[in-house]
Amino acid sequence: MHSRRPFRFLGSVIVAVAATLCAPRSRAQVPPRPAQATPAGRDGERAPDYPVRPPAPPEQVAHGQQVFQSNCGFCHGSDGRGGEAGPNLVRDEVVLRDHNGELITPIVQNGIPAQGMPKFGLSGAEITDIAAWLHNQPLSDRGAPSTLDILVGDAKHGEAYFNGAGRCTQCHSATGDLTGIGSRYEPKTIQNLIVSGGGGRGRRRSAGAAPPVNAPPTTVTVTLPSGRRVQGELDHLSAFVVALRDSAGTYHSFARHDSIPKVVVTNPLQWHMDMLPKWRDADIHDLTAYLVTLK
Repeated sequence: MHSRRPFRFLGSVIVAVAATLCAPRSRAQVPPRPAQATPAGRDGERAPDYPVRPPAPPEQVAHGQQVFQSNCGFCHGSDGRGGEAGPNLVRDEVVLRDHNGELITPIVQNGIPAQGMPKFGLSGAEITDIAAWLHNQPLSDRGAPSTLDILVGDAKHGEAYFNGAGRCTQCHSATGDLTGIGSRYEPKTIQNLIVSGGGGRGRRRSAGAAPPVNAPPTTVTVTLPSGRRVQGELDHLSAFVVALRDSAGTYHSFARHDSIPKVVVTNPLQWHMDMLPKWRDADIHDLTAYLVTLK
C-alpha cells in the first residue's frame, strides 16, 4: 500500500507557491537618494566666502597663534587682519586656497623681497600651525584691519637705541638723510619705513602724501655655466626664472634649474628685512617715537 504523505507534502508546496503568486505585491523598499547640495545662489542661499574645513586641534590653533604673533603680528596685525605694513591675511587669496600650510610655507620660508617681506626660518610644522590658526578665524570677524596706537614708545629710549644697539647710524643720520622725517611723514608711515627700510616697490600712496623714500634698487648677478656674468637691477626672481635690466637698459631673462645659473641677489635693505624677526616690539615703538621728534 502506497503512502499519501509525499503527495500531501507536494500539495502543500503548490498551495504555498500559489498563495505567494496571488498575494498583492508590495513596493520594493528603495533606499532614499542622498539630498543634493544646493548650488550657490539658489533659493537665496549664498555659498560661504571661506572654505569649510575640519576644525584643527585646539592646541595646534593656540600654538599657531603664538608663532604668528611672535613672527608675523607686527606687520600683519596680531589678529592677522592687517597691521602696520602687511595686508589682511585672513582674506588673502593664498590663505583662502591653502589647506594645511602647503601654499603658505614657500612664501614664509622664501619671503617676497620685492615687497619688503623677509624670509623666516620657521619649520613646516610651525607654518602648518599658523595656517590652522588663520583658518580658524571666525567669518564674522573677518573685516577691517586692526587699529593700533602708533605712538606708544619712549623717544629717549629710541634715540639711545638709534645711536647704540640698533646700529642705525651705520647707514642713517638724524641730521642727514633723516632730517625732518617727523614733519614729512605720519607716525604710521615712519613705522612702516623702519620695518621695510623704505622698500615695497609698487605700493600706492594717497593724494597729498609724502613721496616714498628713495631706496636703492635690489640688484642681481647671474653667472652662466660659460662663466659669463650679467648684472643689473632685479626685475623678477622665482624658482624657475630670473630677470633683470642691466645698466644699459637691456632686459635679460634666464631659466633656472636648481642652482644653474648661479644667482646672487644684493638688496640694500636686507639688513632691515633680516632684523624684522629679531626686533622687539618695544624697539620698533621706541624708534618710531624718536623719529617722530625729528621735525
